[in-house]
Amino acid sequence: MAMHQEELSKVRASVRKQLGNRVEIRQDEGRHRTNIRKGILQCAYPCVFTVLLDHEEPQQLLSFSYTDIITQEVRMSLC
Repeated sequence: MAMHQEELSKVRASVRKQLGNRVEIRQDEGRHRTNIRKGILQCAYPCVFTVLLDHEEPQQLLSFSYTDIITQEVRMSLC
């Protein structure tokens, strides 16, 4: 349990450092399908972070949990 909390804290800190930067989100959707989206890392809350998508009308704000990154259901990289 302590290892999970430590890993969660590291991911949270890493996301906070990137606030305001443009990121690419790769989200696994099962059956070998991956959804790739780009946007601005908007906010970091205690349990989730938000990404404002580029080129979406109307603008979309997506939220992801830090555990999504730990379990690799979501992969985030800087653009």
